[in-house]
Amino acid sequence: MKYFTLSFIVTIVGLIIAYMWAGVNGLVIATLLTIMEVSLSFDNAVVNATVLRHMSEKWQQRFLTWGILIAVFGMRFLFPLVIVAFATGLSLWDVGHLAVDNPDEYSKHVLDSHVAIASFGGMFLLMVFLKFVLDASKDVHWIHWVECKLAMLGKLESVEVILAMSLLLVMQSFLPEHEQHSALLSGIIGVVLYVAIGSLTALCGGGEGAADHATKSVGYAGFMGFMYLQLLDASFSLDGVIGAFAISKDVVIIMVGLGIGAMFVRSLTVYMVRKGTLDAYIYLEHGAHWGIGALAAIMLMSMTIHVSEIITGLIGLGFILLSLWSSVQYNRKNRISKA
Repeated sequence: MKYFTLSFIVTIVGLIIAYMWAGVNGLVIATLLTIMEVSLSFDNAVVNATVLRHMSEKWQQRFLTWGILIAVFGMRFLFPLVIVAFATGLSLWDVGHLAVDNPDEYSKHVLDSHVAIASFGGMFLLMVFLKFVLDASKDVHWIHWVECKLAMLGKLESVEVILAMSLLLVMQSFLPEHEQHSALLSGIIGVVLYVAIGSLTALCGGGEGAADHATKSVGYAGFMGFMYLQLLDASFSLDGVIGAFAISKDVVIIMVGLGIGAMFVRSLTVYMVRKGTLDAYIYLEHGAHWGIGALAAIMLMSMTIHVSEIITGLIGLGFILLSLWSSVQYNRKNRISKA
């Protein structure tokens, strides 16, 4: 339970704020949003753990402290404001006033910006998925006949970028002409950010062989890993933020509810790292990435058709549970063979 102490503290503080802001109704809605955020983010927690386990304990702690402030105020409040400002041409200050003073109008602008939001988040998550399944050096495969062939395809240079950009061009062609530009631009930004973070992380890690630069390199690598996790969280949170407006138009209640959920997801991430969950369940990482691939596909499809948030959550959770079951079966067979 010690890994979730901070989460329970944040929950108590957050629910008090929700009650003081909007009474019992705000308390109930914030609780519902917390449950929704956690249920949609199991695959996020697993993928976060794959990155976090390679970071120092100092950066793991910063992921919980600094990271939650960025997750709540940056990704679940400020980030949608930036998108609405970009889409409407209003200043960030004006959009902030709109969110507080006229939540109905603000939520309409957020929903009207859905194509740009879905394109950015979908392409970033698609890159995460493709980078994993196209990794030619990966020697453990869950869905063996598919992952082996994809790993062979991964030997081609920059194939994940080629596939992602090709899919983006196809998807934007199905949109009305006035939405094609924003979809294309947002999707390209998602790909560029992913590639940039990956390149900078590799660059920071490149100097670790030299003793006099080792500490500095580890620090830079930790920072880039931290930034990558924030962008990953942003991409996941976009779907949750849009779904939250179906429950409430109050941005404060949305920020509180999703923020509490984000804190629990981060605590779960740290718990998995400290307990060695990914090593104990060999296919869990695979299931999480397939869940991310499904979420990326759903976000991109949602540019043209509506997809229920229930389906979005169940698909990710389904991949996690299937990979967990496969891991248990694998461990059982190994124990029997060793006996």
